[in-house]
Amino acid sequence: MDTTVKKVDSSHSPRGSLGQTHLVSGKTVALRRWTERGDEESESARDYETVGYVIQGRAELELEGQKVSLEPGDAWLVPRGARHRYRVLEPFEAVEATSPPAHVHGRDDPQPGS
Repeated sequence: MDTTVKKVDSSHSPRGSLGQTHLVSGKTVALRRWTERGDEESESARDYETVGYVIQGRAELELEGQKVSLEPGDAWLVPRGARHRYRVLEPFEAVEATSPPAHVHGRDDPQPGS
């Protein structure tokens, strides 16, 4: 049994290629933070499951043709392999957990042509 405790000072956390801040990662789950100003992401499907929680701002999640508004206090789920995109409507901050960890084995790399 692994009894290692990890504490991360997010001011020193690495940033990912998509603009996310990697907070902490275990063997089967990872936590990251997004701070966005108003971009629309191209549609993608990822090889991991994502659960998220909105801290501030508003965004729209389009998931397999359904549109969901995301506001402070809302939580969401994007199943592994589901086609989705986000559109940030106002300055937005959220945290997400991914399983398996999104940054491992290139799962988080930008997808060409997505």
